[in-house]
Amino acid sequence: MYSAALSQQRLSFLRRHSPPALAKPLARVGRQWQALNKEVAAQAAERRYHLLETLPTKLVSALHTLAGAMTDYLVEHPEGANQALQELLFETLAFCRLAEQFDEHSLCDLESQGKGSAVLGLRNVVPADFLAPRFKRAHCTVLFSATLSPFYYYRDLLGLPERSVWREVESPFVAQQLEVHVRSDISTRYHQRTASVPPIVATLAAHYQHKPGHYLAFFSSFAYLKQVMDAFEQAHPEIPVFAQTRSMQEPEREAFLARFTPSGKGIGFAVLGGAFAEGIDLPGERLIGAFVATLGLPPFNDFNEALKARLQARFGRGDDYT
Repeated sequence: MYSAALSQQRLSFLRRHSPPALAKPLARVGRQWQALNKEVAAQAAERRYHLLETLPTKLVSALHTLAGAMTDYLVEHPEGANQALQELLFETLAFCRLAEQFDEHSLCDLESQGKGSAVLGLRNVVPADFLAPRFKRAHCTVLFSATLSPFYYYRDLLGLPERSVWREVESPFVAQQLEVHVRSDISTRYHQRTASVPPIVATLAAHYQHKPGHYLAFFSSFAYLKQVMDAFEQAHPEIPVFAQTRSMQEPEREAFLARFTPSGKGIGFAVLGGAFAEGIDLPGERLIGAFVATLGLPPFNDFNEALKARLQARFGRGDDYT
């Protein structure tokens, strides 16, 4: 709700297919965006991600003008309200509204995805500044989740009062229903991924052969998933496997879960933080175990480093909170 992004490529497309009345404001946005691209490229041409210290005020001003022009045009020409133009209007209005409230709770960045296809973003990293006034106006607020832990992280990031009451409820599951095995001798660090594949394949196969049934195996990325799954299929062609793919649509997700029949067997490969990492219900023999090959840690990149610096300055716990 408190983040927004604009695509240069999308604006360029609409500029070529827009009504004449919007040609000037769209052209002005285009010029200011090109100027911003040149400015950041002069600082570090080889980098794709650029954290902007301040808002690009000239570009934001051009976006304000464009939003006004689009609003006027659609009021006067309701028949010209095609979906692409409406979506651009809503995105531009949202961006301009958040730009007016830009502060230390958010980051402004520019990510280059190729020539003429940069993305300008306002990324909210501390929603507390927006939410705290809402909590203050309420008589009472109850927040609940299976994952509101540790409490101080959610208190700080969501802007809850210091004296908020916290209640932790015991798990309804019996400890004896779960058996956990840990392999501490396999390194899944990025530079040791290739070496980790054979022992992971052997571990998956050994557990499956000990007790055949349906399992899920989770990995930190689609690349790592494919690396292990390819090796597994080659070493154990007799064991059924199937995998989550990028950008699965609802029918594809349903088909993936439908593979987990009570009498079936096989290993489903999936990614941490994806559609099958939580919120799915496979009771009884539909799922008898899960493998987690890596910790679901955020990747090392420029955005997360900027996020860490901001959270360190704000709460003194940059590493933990990132």
